[in-house]
Amino acid sequence: MMHSSRHYLSHSKQLPWGPPPWPVIGCIPEMLIHSPVFRWIHHVMNEMDADIACFRLGSVHVIPVTCPKIAREFLKAQDAVFASRPLSAVTRMLSSGYVTAALSPNGDSWSIEVGDHFLGEYKRTGRVSLRTACRHYTGNLIRRLIFDRRYFAQKMEDDDGAPTFVEEEHADALFTTLKYMYAFSISDYFPFLEGLDLDGHQKIIREAKNTIDKYHNPIIEERIQKWRKNDGRDFRGESQLKKNVPRDLLDILVLVESSDGRPLLTSEEIKAQAWEIMVATVDNPSNAVEWIMAEMLNNSEIINKAVEELDRVVGKERLVQEHDIPNLNYIKACCREAFRLHPLAPFHVPHVSLHDAFVAGYHIPKGSHVILSRMGLGRNPRVWDEPLKFNPERHLSNGAEGRRQPYSEEVVLTEPDLRFISFSTGRRGCPATTLGTTMTVMLLARIIQGFSWVKPPEFSNISLEESDDELCLACPLVLCAEPRLPLHIYTGANTLGHQVTFEVMPRHVKPWEYTKINYHLDSNYLMNLNLASRIKPRLDSWAMKKSTEGWTNDLHNTPRRNLEQTTTPRRSISNDLDLWYHEWEPYSLTAALLESEGRDENL
Repeated sequence: MMHSSRHYLSHSKQLPWGPPPWPVIGCIPEMLIHSPVFRWIHHVMNEMDADIACFRLGSVHVIPVTCPKIAREFLKAQDAVFASRPLSAVTRMLSSGYVTAALSPNGDSWSIEVGDHFLGEYKRTGRVSLRTACRHYTGNLIRRLIFDRRYFAQKMEDDDGAPTFVEEEHADALFTTLKYMYAFSISDYFPFLEGLDLDGHQKIIREAKNTIDKYHNPIIEERIQKWRKNDGRDFRGESQLKKNVPRDLLDILVLVESSDGRPLLTSEEIKAQAWEIMVATVDNPSNAVEWIMAEMLNNSEIINKAVEELDRVVGKERLVQEHDIPNLNYIKACCREAFRLHPLAPFHVPHVSLHDAFVAGYHIPKGSHVILSRMGLGRNPRVWDEPLKFNPERHLSNGAEGRRQPYSEEVVLTEPDLRFISFSTGRRGCPATTLGTTMTVMLLARIIQGFSWVKPPEFSNISLEESDDELCLACPLVLCAEPRLPLHIYTGANTLGHQVTFEVMPRHVKPWEYTKINYHLDSNYLMNLNLASRIKPRLDSWAMKKSTEGWTNDLHNTPRRNLEQTTTPRRSISNDLDLWYHEWEPYSLTAALLESEGRDENL
């Protein structure tokens, strides 16, 4: 065996180097032993000091690449050769039999025409889970874009805007499909084992897809029926021609026609395409912004520069808008650096060679799966100085890492030289790069402009440890937030789709001490705030009217919410205190409360 291993390494020089495969099964045993697979692949490549390698899994040659120059040869010079996608049980299930644009093995079908059509249309201080906030922001935004609604569940007028179980379940299902879409399943390399589902991936995907279909399909089917039943007339009761009335991407997908005037897409194709558009836009922005905020809170200089740029370009008398993006170069540099250092997925979507090819002097057999390493490209020490350091400045000035735009030129999030991957590129590239850029920059800019962020008091530093089986933070990022703009900016303002209403309470009280804040988070910008503020307001205006004994009686006799339910944002002491937010502590007497705040009980 040792002899044959040495023979393999010396004899197969025309293939990229890699671990010696076993007969028939290749490196499948090593793949099963070393989980997660992407970390094993990168470990082997680091040991070999290789920019390109070959892992034979079954009969399939898997070719990971970490060098920008070689990556450009695959996706630019010979893009047409590597324009296909691998076949797998999971992608077939998700794409409803490969009727979508991104996952179909040969992407030259209806997707080009469809792309042409829809590209032209288009609380005060509390603890905030940035992961939850960012994921639901992107989810709500793309739901609005596709379905013209932010929520699947019915929202009540007095609702605080937090996501319901429905939105949480939907978002979790979307990210589950992303995680397992190309997860090195055994059946990908031995299709005859597909029915056994040995690694359980098909079961996980089936459950996630059923969840997504549960919310998507009724909307899509109703829309198809109403549009086509009305012969192209707007089913909302308007009389305009159909080409003038689409309200969202779903309308466009339903109404797009073939050259003979018939509907171009079947209902199954519309459902699959709606899913594909959604998963293509929810991942990058949410992951990037969570990592950026974690890095910023560990390096105050970075967040101070971002705040300074926003105050200089936008000011504090209005909210940042899309037209400000060209001038927010430092904000965009932070986004680029997050895409470089902290990609959501370890590998780019696989490209399959349609026939034999030679790349970088190596023979790439027909049917090989070429996977560009997002980790390897962005963290390649041959390309980047101090590759593991979060440094937005590298994208703003000339340096050892190559030409970059100075402050006077606009920074863009795409990377044509493939030194890292932000959005898909090449023949099978992402058609929504502009949308992804806008979502990422606006989310980060609004978060930084609207709120001052600090670490929870129990943490001196934010842990930047990656999850074992993913590249997201091992622990979801939770920070303390406090509004930093004048109150009138938030009043009735649409902050990333959510309205924030402030109502100042009694006279002679400072606004930041006595403020009732209702967050109507239509877009769930700040989700499920677990408020950490103590009862700190001055009680003069009320305490002067009542004795301590009177307050105590009121507190004991007035119906109020259960203060022990710490997950409820509003903590109501009594109607007299009118929904003051605080962190529950077991005050048995109002006198104790007043004493803790330094108040004389005889006030």
